[in-house]
Formats: sequence, C-alpha cells, structure tokens
Amino acid sequence: MSERSVRARPLTLVDDDLVDYEQAMDRMNDLVAARQRDESPDTLWLLSHPQVFTATKRTAAEHLPDPSHGIPVVLTGRGGQLTYHGPGQLVGYLIVRLRPDEGVVDYVREVELRMVEALEKLGLPAERRQTPPGSELLTGVWTRGTGRKVVSIGMRASRGVTSHGFALNVDGDLDPWHYAIPCGMPDVDMTSLARELPEPPSMDQVRRLVAEAYEASTS
Repeated sequence: MSERSVRARPLTLVDDDLVDYEQAMDRMNDLVAARQRDESPDTLWLLSHPQVFTATKRTAAEHLPDPSHGIPVVLTGRGGQLTYHGPGQLVGYLIVRLRPDEGVVDYVREVELRMVEALEKLGLPAERRQTPPGSELLTGVWTRGTGRKVVSIGMRASRGVTSHGFALNVDGDLDPWHYAIPCGMPDVDMTSLARELPEPPSMDQVRRLVAEAYEASTS
C-alpha cells in the first residue's frame, strides 16, 4: 500500500484520558460487538493507560519483564507480541469494519501510513518498514533520522471488524521498555516524540493531529 492508495474512511472520535487496561478491554469488546451488529460507526478511541505490559500467546517467556519492577503483565488477544503502555503514551483503539476487498494486514498497513502522516505533521519524519522475505511481519512506525521505533501496532479482526490498534510514545518514561523485549525484537530502540524533537508537542496537539490523520471527529 502506498500513500496514494489510502482511501477515505471517516471515523467517529472517542476521547478519554487515563483508563485501566482491563476496563478498556471490556469497553472495546462492547464497541466491537456493536459494530459487528451495525449498531455503531467505525470508531477511533484515543486514551492512555496506567503502567502495564501486554503479552500475547506468542510472547516468549524470556521476553517478559522481571516481576521485581512491579508492573503488571496482562495477556491480550491482539496480534503482535509484548508491548508496554503507560502515562505519556497515546493509545488508539480502532473499531473498524473491513471492506470486502481487504484483510486485517491491509488495514494495519493503512494504520502505519496514517501514523506516518501524523508524525510528519508533528515535525518527525517517519516510515513504515517492508518485511524482508521469509521474515515475520514487521509492524509499527520508525523514525527516519535515528531508526528508532516510535509507534507500536497490534491488531486483530473478528467477523470483519478490527480491534486493538496503535501506541504512540509522546512524552512518557521510556525506562520500562528496557525491562523486557518489546515487539519480539531484542535490538529495537524504542523512542518518543520528547526524545526525538527539540521542542516536542503537547499531548493535546498530538491527539488533534492523530485524529485528523484518521479523519476522526466527534459526532
């Protein structure tokens, strides 16, 4: 997928601040069920979480954090592997009905491109990466200048509707990323807007430009 092939897809915006991860999963599942029944529109839900690591069934035991750090680990149903959430990170859950001609991997590519658009408007040149032949699917967004990963993406689809989404590091503590092996990538260098930009934007600015990149607005 190229930038030119991203078709219009207006979303309804839901904006929250700090929401407990497991409570957010309950609400997200309700939103997914309503979308599957065509009782609600395609939705972007922006929020943040208290500190938590989320792991999938594919996460290797040696990639998990040392429990002594005191950050809980929660098993989640999305794709991908282990990731971290915490204050200062913008999470976006995407509850979207897939078109008949696309699968969840196609939509993940669109998510990456929309995040690249938002980051460039925020002053940070960024890129998605092609997966080398025979390798596991690369998802996320990296900075062009430093080659660090700034956006994590993990999604799934059920009955034609997506769930989960992306996590953009804005100005939170990056130390917890070193407590584990994020994204199944031992050599990945996770970064944030605050680390990359001399004058980083506020969280409010980030929320606004990310919402614009997804054509998302309140109803």
